[in-house]
Amino acid sequence: MKELSLHILDITQNSIRAKAKLVKLTIFESRDNNELTIIIEDDGCGIPADMLLTITDPFVTTRTTRKVGLGLSLFKAAAEACNGYFEITSTPGVGTKVVGSFERDHIDRVPLGNMADTILTMVMSFGATDLIYEHTIDKQQFIFDTREIKETLEVESLNEPDILNWIRGFVKEGLEEIMEEDIYGKVIS
Repeated sequence: MKELSLHILDITQNSIRAKAKLVKLTIFESRDNNELTIIIEDDGCGIPADMLLTITDPFVTTRTTRKVGLGLSLFKAAAEACNGYFEITSTPGVGTKVVGSFERDHIDRVPLGNMADTILTMVMSFGATDLIYEHTIDKQQFIFDTREIKETLEVESLNEPDILNWIRGFVKEGLEEIMEEDIYGKVIS
């Protein structure tokens, strides 16, 4: 995939299919440690232990619409190709946690992508499922939580054009605040 955000979208859609009520996306970037780690956790139905052993095999999927499941296997391959690692843990009835870690400046690491649009797409596709997004770059942190927004606005759904436009702007501005600019004025991420 051309951006890590596409992996994030794919994996979080697995969470929705697993009937998760809450998805937590954590991205941790450390310039000093040359690390970018993506963690996706959900409280969905979980994955049985026997299936967990083969879950990154592209020919293993629970979907009935196709016979291959490339999402997790491609994410794992991308992490490992960048001197990183991939880990998945799951407990049936409790949820699943997926971790992909990358060498941040590895020549083969694809860009993270447009996280404001990624978060917006997640909000629009999640329905009643809530999202917590935490993004840390060194010691700067941005947090977005749909539960807080719903409570503040006293709404059940965030799928209204004005709310969605505000979310895109809020996430974009929040991420810009935690990113530093290089000498050419480009945002480093």
